[in-house]
Amino acid sequence: MNVDLETALPALTELLTAHLEAERDEPVRLPRDPDTLRAQLDLTLPERGVGFAQVVDELHAILRATPSTATPRFFNQLFGGRDGAAILGEALAAVLNNSMYTYKVAGIQVLIELELIRRMGAMVGYQDPEGVFCPGGSLSNLCGMALARDRVVPTLSERGSYGQTLRVYTSTESHYSIRKAAAILGIGRENVVRIPVDEHGAMQPPALRAAIDADQAAGYQPILINATSGTTVLGAFDPLPALADIAEDKGLWLHVDAAYGGSLLFHPDLRAHFEGIERADSVTWDAHKIMGVPLTCSVFLARKKGTLTQSLNETATYLFQDDTDDLNPGTRSLQCGRRNSALKLWTAWRTHGDEGYTERVTRLRDNTLYARDKVISHPELRLVREPVSLNLCFSVKSAPADALCTTLNEQGRAMVGHAIVDGEPVVRLVFLDPTLNPSDIDTFFSEVLTVARALRAAAPGEGSP
Repeated sequence: MNVDLETALPALTELLTAHLEAERDEPVRLPRDPDTLRAQLDLTLPERGVGFAQVVDELHAILRATPSTATPRFFNQLFGGRDGAAILGEALAAVLNNSMYTYKVAGIQVLIELELIRRMGAMVGYQDPEGVFCPGGSLSNLCGMALARDRVVPTLSERGSYGQTLRVYTSTESHYSIRKAAAILGIGRENVVRIPVDEHGAMQPPALRAAIDADQAAGYQPILINATSGTTVLGAFDPLPALADIAEDKGLWLHVDAAYGGSLLFHPDLRAHFEGIERADSVTWDAHKIMGVPLTCSVFLARKKGTLTQSLNETATYLFQDDTDDLNPGTRSLQCGRRNSALKLWTAWRTHGDEGYTERVTRLRDNTLYARDKVISHPELRLVREPVSLNLCFSVKSAPADALCTTLNEQGRAMVGHAIVDGEPVVRLVFLDPTLNPSDIDTFFSEVLTVARALRAAAPGEGSP
């Protein structure tokens, strides 16, 4: 028995209305113990269905038990807030349910995807890019490494067996997906060489060149330099012109992981960090981060058309029956069946335009600088690094960052993450929600100081300030 859309839509409206009202009353959902949830909510899959009405009732409880990631108290990950235009595109993509492998079944949705790839490629500086939407930045980075491997060792994808040890170079502050991709591709985690960073968190080119020279002398085969534009903790940018010079000199693939930072190309000042990105062979750019599009919406861009197809295309006469390869994205994708992630980005971009996104990232940067000034001006707070982009790392007097962040969450005050900088635990505050205003930031720091003082008062040998 099928539930028709006319029946489901009123239930969806009811659920969303109740959820948004609950978020206003409870912007931070208190953490729920998984064993308690299992005991309270029946999540088992029955032999005989319980019926749609009961499932709707159960969904109300499930929504109330789910962490809130779109309120003004959420600072924990590299996404935040909601964009109604993007959510409209997401919902319509689910209703349409096109698979994005051929023009035959996706039609105009392929043209929308191609236009986004063209436009994003142009912002990077590519003249005639090739690209594909991927389910997250990790898969986009995997694409980059696979293409690098195939260019340097072109026989490998057909014959297998490397015959020599391949090497990949990335900074100590790069995303963990680089090591994961090396493991998946058979390159090996041990062959990901981590290059030290400077005081700003950016890769040091002299150390990179020295590592490549040493590996070549030892008989290794370098294949890829992974540059990061917007590191996860500090939001730092690797120096692309210097890395591009090394890549060209050594004949290596240069991939730029701009999953986080790519959208800052819209910022009139921060786009200077991307100088030289047009020389990269490939780029990862996640629209589900700074652009506020629902998860996931990652784009992989290759500078030279045909590069993705050369590595990833397979003959499938049962699928690719009509149209040219450029209209059949399945010929350049890691996936066969692939959901439509382009429509939600298109609806948002058409709605806001370049000017709207420039206003958005400017607001995010202004919020970051406002918070920076709050930290600098308060005697109990210490700025760990000057914010390069939208990340603010700070510590609180005599309050361990991990305990502070855990308590803030457990008490329903805020959800924020902690990280390690120079061996020291710090609070990592990120500003990705453009609806935040200075009063929201003031409230956040008030909650931080309240919890920090309570932690100090409860610590052995400590008293109230």
